[in-house]
Parts: sequence; structure tokens; C-alpha cells
Amino acid sequence: MESNSVASVQYDRVSLSLSLCCTYRIYNRVCNGRMGVVVKTAGALAALVFVYILGYLTGYYVHTCSG
Repeated sequence: MESNSVASVQYDRVSLSLSLCCTYRIYNRVCNGRMGVVVKTAGALAALVFVYILGYLTGYYVHTCSG
């Protein structure tokens, strides 16, 4: 008798679909619709601020006069 019986395959499918269900629900809530636009906008703004601060600090340390 094989280890991949119909019952184990069926159980694997149910287990996989239940674990992905929660992931898809979170993805659909965060990445789609109005909430998705808000999350993407906030992420872009945070990245922009991070790059601005990094550039400011880099420019500050590069252009300081050692003396």
C-alpha cells in the first residue's frame, strides 16, 4: 500500500487551502482597494523620508571641514 493514499492527499489539500486562506485574506485587505492605496502611499512616503534623511546625513559628513 502506498503512503500517498486518497485520504492523505485530500487532507494535504485542505490543510494547504486553509493556511493560504488567511494569507489571501490579509493580502486582499492590505493590498487592494482603498486600504491598499493608503498602505502603498504610506510605504512610498516612508521610503522617501528615509532616502532624504540618508542623503542629508551623507552630505553632512562628506562636506564637513576637517580641521
